[in-house]
Amino acid sequence: MKHLTGLTFLFLYTTGLAIAQDQQFIYDNKVYLPQIKTVQCFNTQKEQSLPVISLGTGEQLLFSFDDLTGGSQEYWYTIEHCTSDWKSSRLSSIDYLESFRDDRIINYKYSFNTLQKFTNYQIMLPNEQIRPKIAGNYLLKVYLQGNLQKPVISQRFYVVNNLINVGAEVAPSAQVANRFRNQKLNFTVFHKMPIQNPQTDLKAIVIQNNNPETAILNTKPTFIRQGSLVYNDLNTNDFSAGNEFRKFDIRSLRYKAEHVQEIFRDTVNNVVLFEDLSGNANKYTNVIDENGNFFIRNQEGRDDNTDSDYANVLFTLQSAPPTIEGEAYVVGRFNSYVLSKDNQLNYEPSRKRFSTNLKLKQGLYDYKYVWLDKKTGKVDQTIFEGSFFETENTYQVFVYYRKPGMRWEELIGYTSLNSERR
Repeated sequence: MKHLTGLTFLFLYTTGLAIAQDQQFIYDNKVYLPQIKTVQCFNTQKEQSLPVISLGTGEQLLFSFDDLTGGSQEYWYTIEHCTSDWKSSRLSSIDYLESFRDDRIINYKYSFNTLQKFTNYQIMLPNEQIRPKIAGNYLLKVYLQGNLQKPVISQRFYVVNNLINVGAEVAPSAQVANRFRNQKLNFTVFHKMPIQNPQTDLKAIVIQNNNPETAILNTKPTFIRQGSLVYNDLNTNDFSAGNEFRKFDIRSLRYKAEHVQEIFRDTVNNVVLFEDLSGNANKYTNVIDENGNFFIRNQEGRDDNTDSDYANVLFTLQSAPPTIEGEAYVVGRFNSYVLSKDNQLNYEPSRKRFSTNLKLKQGLYDYKYVWLDKKTGKVDQTIFEGSFFETENTYQVFVYYRKPGMRWEELIGYTSLNSERR
């Protein structure tokens, strides 16, 4: 079935049997099949933490996903070493793996007592079959029937060899106009190893709230001192602070919890959230959130992974389009902040509102609305949410080093900082 007619594909899609077509993996977090839902990847020491593990330690990643077709499929996986800007390092697997090159996923469980039938698959990394031996960025690839041309999921993760320390702080923006709406990150790399030319051999990447769309690249330290490199230029690492994330609670599909207006069941579970208003207000409101994360939970079953059901969740945003040409999306860690047709909102001119339905698993979710300006191609994270210096955010700093003569970049340092610890 290498080539499908439109009617055949439509039938397979609507019956939940869409299959992987021959294509190439991209070096990003991506789901290639519509029946694959709830992809999670985090360090097992803390649920929903960024997928970062230290080389040569007992730390592991938990990677999981659901297949809504149910039954069992022949899913395989492998990993590939990548550059700091997420391209192939073009290394042989012998260079970065001390184990086998690929393996089949054999750990799976069927859903129990759910309206939506599904199968939950899990991998722990590293394991006896797949074990990286060098630090750096990695792409986990899941594919069908041992065929890399039939991608299912691609997932970024990090392996760090802690050779340096990173100290960081969050301060008000140095730009007067942005003093009350931006947050500026200053950081210092402390090292004992010799770094002959930090401007060419060292890179530091800063991101906000585990969102790759916010990444800022640092290549030139402001000051070079004995044993330390200081990055505190007035005009760099200046982030829109945004606002606290919106959130809702669907741990129960019997009782209405936070931000849930209605729950009803026909052939599927349906959840209607209260209508959201554009949050671009003049005043900051303190709300406790999870900085974009989500947590799979249910109050009616025992196992969160297999007893949590799915629901069609209706999002509505009361707002006019901010610009003439553009698109609104609902994003969060639950969809890796990726903009796709699945999470794009439709505009209803008669009601002056945006809306969309997403199929989500029971749990707690953070989310926000963003606007893609089609003329500029830029994504505005604050146009619906506002931006306030007081907002609590987390920042991650990744430091990469390429030794003279080395063929790859190594991740030699990582830190995560909360803006409230100023």
